Amino acid sequence: MSARGDRDWDAATYDRPQAMTPKIVLLPGDGIGPEIIAPAVEVLNALTTLEFEEHRFGGASIDAHGTAMTDETLEACRTADAVLLAAVGGPKWDTTDPAQPRPEQGLLGLRKGLGLYANLRPVKPLPALYDSSPLKRERIEGTDLLVVRELTGGIYFGEKTRTADSASDLCTYTREEIERIARVAFGAARSRVTSVDKANVLETSRLWREVVRELHSREFPNIELEHTLVDNAAMQLVSSPRHFDVIVTENMFGDILSDEAAMITGSIGMLPSASLGGEGPGLFEPVHGSAPDIAGTGAANPLAMFLSAALMLRHGLALEAEAVAIESAVDRALAEGLRTRDLGGGASTGEATRAVLQHL
Repeated sequence: MSARGDRDWDAATYDRPQAMTPKIVLLPGDGIGPEIIAPAVEVLNALTTLEFEEHRFGGASIDAHGTAMTDETLEACRTADAVLLAAVGGPKWDTTDPAQPRPEQGLLGLRKGLGLYANLRPVKPLPALYDSSPLKRERIEGTDLLVVRELTGGIYFGEKTRTADSASDLCTYTREEIERIARVAFGAARSRVTSVDKANVLETSRLWREVVRELHSREFPNIELEHTLVDNAAMQLVSSPRHFDVIVTENMFGDILSDEAAMITGSIGMLPSASLGGEGPGLFEPVHGSAPDIAGTGAANPLAMFLSAALMLRHGLALEAEAVAIESAVDRALAEGLRTRDLGGGASTGEATRAVLQHL
């Protein structure tokens, strides 16, 4: 479910001298975002002393400022020790008009502005939640994988055109972009890296495969490397998730596969993520979206937010003991029967928070 500190992510971890009291920028965002980031702050305050600075982001920023992320917010994030984001988006801001701002533009801009090229999503289902997964217990037992997604290149950032009758999105990758994300994947692997592409069709995937193969033979010959087409990888995640150690792939494929992998744990509401790079502080956020359908009901699952805070402590602030404390508290609360609505139970956001706090 969460990283337990047994993988080496140092190749992507931001490293700089920190102030005596680390500064954390909070981006509550939209939907359930404010409802889960406040409990995360409560959990963090129970463990250590941090300075928090909150900014509007996503749809909330569009409503207030006409843009998904202001220059002031980006600058605050650049000067912070870490950034904790809850969720962005919602039907209120959905539009097909390219001239209108969208909440997701803030997220893409933040990743680019902070140089966050590596998104890491650990997937390790807990025995307590085996029966919550849509997959059979025997398929998911022992699964412990890491999805390493390239975050600042590919079709999401390529040149875009639009007319009344046609549209295009350019997918571009450079050798440097592929090599640096592959190096993160090999550095995090215990035994095997599965590089996912569509090399039978796409020229960018052929370059991807070539660069990954060259880096492997040159720097990581002791790690097993396999190349898998994205459609086959999607099937294997369902049929045999235990097969994977580290999956590395480009931006769009990683976006899709990491959400698929999240369901192995029983709910997308259980998975944290870290976005790291070499030029700025890390961004830590749960995988799930803003869930506008349950916003304001008190039913949001805060556990992925807590686990994202744990990743922030470990990989953003080098506070390993505090990170383990949060992860252990979440594990014990679930083992004792905590179940939010998405996990088949009825615990509220507040009840889940209290259950975790009791085990800190």
